[in-house]
Amino acid sequence: MIFKTVSSRIIRRITATPPHKAQIGVRCLGGQAASPLQESAVEEEMEWDNLGFSLVQTDYMYVMKCGEEESEFEAGQLSRFGNIELSPAAGVLNYGQGVFEGTKAYRSENGGLFLFRPQDNAIRMQIGADRMCMQSPSVHQFIHAVKQTALANRRWIPPPGKGSLYIRPLLIGSGPVLGVAPAAEYTFLVYASPVGNYFKEGTAAINLYVEDEFHRAGRGGAGGVKSVTNYAPVMKAMRRAKDKGFSDVLYLDANNKRDIEEVSASNVFMLKDNVISTPPMNGTILEGITRKSIMDIAQDLGYQVEERAIPIEELLEADEVFCTGTAVVVAPVGSITYKGNRVEYKMSAELGCLKLQSRLVGIQRGEIEDSRGWLVQIE
Repeated sequence: MIFKTVSSRIIRRITATPPHKAQIGVRCLGGQAASPLQESAVEEEMEWDNLGFSLVQTDYMYVMKCGEEESEFEAGQLSRFGNIELSPAAGVLNYGQGVFEGTKAYRSENGGLFLFRPQDNAIRMQIGADRMCMQSPSVHQFIHAVKQTALANRRWIPPPGKGSLYIRPLLIGSGPVLGVAPAAEYTFLVYASPVGNYFKEGTAAINLYVEDEFHRAGRGGAGGVKSVTNYAPVMKAMRRAKDKGFSDVLYLDANNKRDIEEVSASNVFMLKDNVISTPPMNGTILEGITRKSIMDIAQDLGYQVEERAIPIEELLEADEVFCTGTAVVVAPVGSITYKGNRVEYKMSAELGCLKLQSRLVGIQRGEIEDSRGWLVQIE
């Protein structure tokens, strides 16, 4: 996902605590924690109801490295959120050698803090790193870093129902390299920002534009992993669509420009009768963790779920269309415009996707029993 610049409406006058005044708390993970006074200051100053998907600078980030002669990452540590130093020849700057993840921390009604399926993010990062010829942290290191980051920035986790703390694990080739080759050093860092709804429409239905000129990914490429190289190429299509009033872009497959693939930063589903369908994993579509979760929840609710090729013409005849992702959660689609023709979908409080969303969010917040072990409670 791409962060936008934080709006002055959202955060008025919060200032980070100077490093020498940071409170060090001994918790189950040894993380640095804010004092009650600091937490109350954020609660008073933040306009939680106005949160969008914009970067709000929090207190801490987590950093660890892996050098050329090392097979594993060294022990990492928390540091104050701030700029990092890179060589001009860094692999990520010259050859796009980088992958990232997105996960969230939630605050429950009883005050508990939860992560949602962080082990799946860790495994997906390892798969992406392997594709990009990068060293990657172990699952344990990944989850530990995410927990530490969430705890150190706990005062920025919104109240229940007001949003979540979006956590961004980032793995980059930080070592210098001149010829086309893997970097000699890798940096893994994790930072966070409180967020609300991803789309400016909030919880309202979004409007998609079907892109038939530009493609997000092709067979044999890196479209199936969360590489940093996948996102800059979609910005031109996104800007063009948003300038016309659309929420986002739906891409077609690069081979025949017929089958739907995914939206710029989310997976797409259709519902017809009692069948929920979504494109299959073929190397060009990111295997979203929210996508997998929704498929399981849909089966629990009695829907038939299938992964198959979906021609754009069939999508236009669906009863419902919706998008899923860590940032968007579940977003109903109100209209799709393809080759100048706009198809609108009926909106109501009884939409199947809203039932799926309610169940998912209830599990993420600890309000609904987690029968699959998806939640990781960190406090």
